[in-house]
Amino acid sequence: MEYKDYYKVLGVEKDATQDDIKKAFRKLARKYHPDINTGEDAEEKFKAISEANEVLGDPEKRAAYDQLGSSWQQGEDFRPPPGWDAGFEYSGGFSSAHGGTGEGASSYSDFFEDLFGKNDRTRRTQFHARGQDHHATILIDLEDAFTGAERAIQLSVPKVTDDGHVITEKRTLNVKIPKGIRAGQHIRLKGQGTPGLGEGEPGDLYLEIAFRPHPIYRPEGRDLYLDLPVTPWEAALGAKVKVPTPAGTVDLTIPENASGGQKMRLKGRGIPGKTPGDLYAVLQIALPPAKDPKARKLYKDMAQELDFNPRSWPGV
Repeated sequence: MEYKDYYKVLGVEKDATQDDIKKAFRKLARKYHPDINTGEDAEEKFKAISEANEVLGDPEKRAAYDQLGSSWQQGEDFRPPPGWDAGFEYSGGFSSAHGGTGEGASSYSDFFEDLFGKNDRTRRTQFHARGQDHHATILIDLEDAFTGAERAIQLSVPKVTDDGHVITEKRTLNVKIPKGIRAGQHIRLKGQGTPGLGEGEPGDLYLEIAFRPHPIYRPEGRDLYLDLPVTPWEAALGAKVKVPTPAGTVDLTIPENASGGQKMRLKGRGIPGKTPGDLYAVLQIALPPAKDPKARKLYKDMAQELDFNPRSWPGV
């Protein structure tokens, strides 16, 4: 997707106050509203400024957007780095007091939906005495899901200063990571949301779990995947090879005439649970380099002796 510079769209500096953003939006909205401006590009410009206001007019979205902006590279192939928004704490809804549900809030682009998720708006809650729930994504190590752990996590909490600027404050919490937790599951911290009004109880904090990239394993639900390099002779003749698992190394039998991309299942070796996941070793046939005369001779002998054509497509 293409990165959009919302500050440029509204014509404000990156250190603009929330009032500056509101004034800039209202000025441009009056200029380009389709009911007032019948120019060919008026509707597109109105959508663009409404979209920018949807993000910059809300301190929580703005803080995360500013964090994203520190590492973006312009172009249509823009991709946010993994876990770019982890550690940002959001309230349960985006109230009009934050400027996020006022004029132009109906324009919500694919760009920002892709970043925050299409369920972002479903978190809205009606105003009442109980404090709002908060939400944040946290990154943990895959190993924590196998053993359980207690970790100190630091969250960034967006805040508007008295002079209208958006800053982030840090807070640290001790969190128990339960054994067997999966990516996408939530940990509830009771009473760690917004304080209640009057005698109302505080809201809760919901931490969504995401895994840091692992050098070996790729989690999918409770299952794990790893790429397992094997030699051509191990794949052709069959073999027993050592395979790492989170619980230790095991022996895996490679069948004769195995092929690249074939999945070998190790039952119950995935993330623990009432029904534990499995571990899948995906075979990757590694070719020895022909970097010396002996290796080159072996390859030439195979080319002459073996009747094998990997490109024998039907009808070609």
